[in-house]
Amino acid sequence: MIEFEDVTKQYPDGTVAVDTLSLRIPSNEITVFVGPSGCGKTTSLRMINRTIERSSGRISIDGEDINAGDPVTLRRGIGYVIQHAGLFPHKTVVDNVATVPKLLGWDKKKTRATAMELLERVGLDLKLAERYPAQLSGGQQQRVGVARALAADPKIMLMDEPFSAVDPIVRNQLQEELLRLQRDIGKTIVFVTHDIDEAIKLGDNVAVLRVGGKLAQFAPPAELLAHPADEFVESFVGKDRGYRALTFLRIDDLKLAPLPSELVLDDAGKPAGWRKGSGELLPIGSTFDRTDSVRAALDAVLTSPTGQGVCVDESGKAIGVVDQTLLAETLRLP
Repeated sequence: MIEFEDVTKQYPDGTVAVDTLSLRIPSNEITVFVGPSGCGKTTSLRMINRTIERSSGRISIDGEDINAGDPVTLRRGIGYVIQHAGLFPHKTVVDNVATVPKLLGWDKKKTRATAMELLERVGLDLKLAERYPAQLSGGQQQRVGVARALAADPKIMLMDEPFSAVDPIVRNQLQEELLRLQRDIGKTIVFVTHDIDEAIKLGDNVAVLRVGGKLAQFAPPAELLAHPADEFVESFVGKDRGYRALTFLRIDDLKLAPLPSELVLDDAGKPAGWRKGSGELLPIGSTFDRTDSVRAALDAVLTSPTGQGVCVDESGKAIGVVDQTLLAETLRLP
């Protein structure tokens, strides 16, 4: 557990970036710091690995004050991922990932084997291992950055807006990859973002900060959406917080209608499009499966040109459809 106790960061010119911050970050979960510019998100994150020193208060990891030891030793035991990956341009991909293990004195064979394993784990083609960062896309560079942060198997990972510099499609892929990794490895992750949707999607806990580094609310995403602490939090999470809250409602008992005749399937039974009366094939819209949320099912309905969202199985094969009437009936919505 990481604990902040009345932590303040004040700069020599009098600017207070973080003001008496107190919170407990649970182990083996993702905690997200979110808030507007100037709220102290990154400052709070960087005080954990002492790249910024606190002015007062106490930060501890598993009960031990982080200022009790050497800051370099502290940092070597904490993974750190930043925007634009921060890779060494003169090192190959595999050598970037191997940076911390080499500093820790691992032998070459173990270091390379670990680096290659991590590249595969974060979803990178191993053929890219000998390339340089400039030869990779932005999304690939971010994956390398995550692999490098994991290389020494740290208990804690700090991630400072790591996905904000990539396009929305790649960003979604990286978010899904992080959630998959977290299910496998269970690290204590502190993640900074300015995007409330990203915070709700990734966080087991969300800390909403005000300008000036004041904690406005610390809660799981569902509680944050259902019970914002005040007008500031309510405004920050947005007027559509009810729609976002559907993310936390599961669809296990959702009733499905049979596949309609206008739904076109490919040879594997996967949805290919909707056939209009004129014969034109319209795009399918988004699909969902039984493990998804009500929000995913509603999104499938809203993006479908026919108002029918397609439910698929694990292989992507269409198994039924749902419309707004079935959604309302199943969920007993008004």
